[in-house]
Amino acid sequence: MPSVVIGLALLAFWLYCLFDVITTPEQAVRNLPKVLWVLIVVFLAGLGGLFWLILGRPTAAPAAVREPRETFGPLGGRGTARAQAPRGPEDDPEFLRHLERRLREED
Repeated sequence: MPSVVIGLALLAFWLYCLFDVITTPEQAVRNLPKVLWVLIVVFLAGLGGLFWLILGRPTAAPAAVREPRETFGPLGGRGTARAQAPRGPEDDPEFLRHLERRLREED
């Protein structure tokens, strides 16, 4: 039974590392080309995943250096992410004004 649990844990670790390599942008990969990292993780399994996490995975960029992500507004328009976006509708003054206006119109 313990060997099954260890085997499943290694399989989960291997799948996580493989998915992480595949989804990481080519420009962010360190030390080797992305294709080589995929091959290392696939053929060396647990050891390759460990190498990926230590040597190949991108380091986190400081928040000031990160580029803003594109977002889609409430009407489908494209824009850039705001640094301090409201967390929920009740925190958004524009949404609350719109809601109040709609409630007045219904009365």
